[in-house]
Amino acid sequence: MYDVIVIGCGFAGAVVGRQLAEKGRRVLILEQRNHIGGNCYDVQDEHGILIHQYGPHIFHTNMKHVYDYLSQFTKWYDYSHEVVGNVNGKMLPIPFNLNTLELVYGVEKAKELEELLIKEYGENVKIPILELRKNQSKEIQDIAQFVYENVFLKYTMKQWGQKPEEIDPSVSGRVPVFISRDNRYFQDTYQGMPLDGYTALFDNMLNHKNIEVRLNSPANEFMTIGNKVYADGNEFKGEVIYTGPIDELFDCEYGRLPYRSLRFECEYYEKEHYQTHGVVNYTVSEDFTRITEYKYLTGQVQNGTTIMKEYPFSYSGKQGEIPYYAILNAENEKLYQKYVEKLDRLPNVHLLGRLAEYRYYNIDAIVDKALTLAEQL
Repeated sequence: MYDVIVIGCGFAGAVVGRQLAEKGRRVLILEQRNHIGGNCYDVQDEHGILIHQYGPHIFHTNMKHVYDYLSQFTKWYDYSHEVVGNVNGKMLPIPFNLNTLELVYGVEKAKELEELLIKEYGENVKIPILELRKNQSKEIQDIAQFVYENVFLKYTMKQWGQKPEEIDPSVSGRVPVFISRDNRYFQDTYQGMPLDGYTALFDNMLNHKNIEVRLNSPANEFMTIGNKVYADGNEFKGEVIYTGPIDELFDCEYGRLPYRSLRFECEYYEKEHYQTHGVVNYTVSEDFTRITEYKYLTGQVQNGTTIMKEYPFSYSGKQGEIPYYAILNAENEKLYQKYVEKLDRLPNVHLLGRLAEYRYYNIDAIVDKALTLAEQL
């Protein structure tokens, strides 16, 4: 029998499973998909190009212990992520920074505006666009308005299906103006991509004598969670780590938690590169939000290239749809808490990860949280 059952085999489940296995616990990981790695799963397409099946995932962190931990299972491809926005056919660095300022306003005018921004906010700081709009200076308001209309507004409405003022500040804060000439999307100390891909990293992490992984195994076919936890028909008193959607754990008894989902379209081209950067955001045009060209991200040397377009839509729970981004607001948080309360009587069931906790996590944050939980159990 098992000491621990983990539901879901993304970073949350795999890290906590590995750490508990290292402690001598017998760990069963149940994964309803036909592969490990969760949304970080990568695979070669029919043309031999390594793609991320569920959209691009770039590792970046300032937490040395997280970087060191993952480095046990992979070497790294030294990659610094840069994004540009296609704004009416012109490619502008994203986030909007001092280089973007020059491209939009010309060198002379940009110099004046740069001095104004630095005087007001300092250097190397990121100011959320909604905060910048509140500034009393007309020149700064003009910059804010340009960014709001050309970088933020339409992209945000496409991505979230909401008006900007309806979006949680933790989300809108991720679209800043960066008072710097650093074109990198992230400024973290450690950043890069697993050298052989994420799936290989997961293979190495899960390669432990105390871990059994069962694919194509929805949790509800093996276990039930009510007043007690039952596994294979018997009461289970070990630890359960649940990383799936919390509402689905209870058959959406109080209603389904809202998410944004994504549809992906891949296209292959017989040329070295399709675009100038790994990711190009389409901030004012097109139905898709961005195009990713994976060869930039992975460093793969290959004839031809594969791109991926992302189309956001509202998650309905239909077969094949995937919940990606929790829609954070007071009403949804209240609904989430109703589900959490159902677990109050089950101290051996632990919620971990984006779906179980109904919030956004970067890879490093969820690895850190999984390591902390494993220490406590």
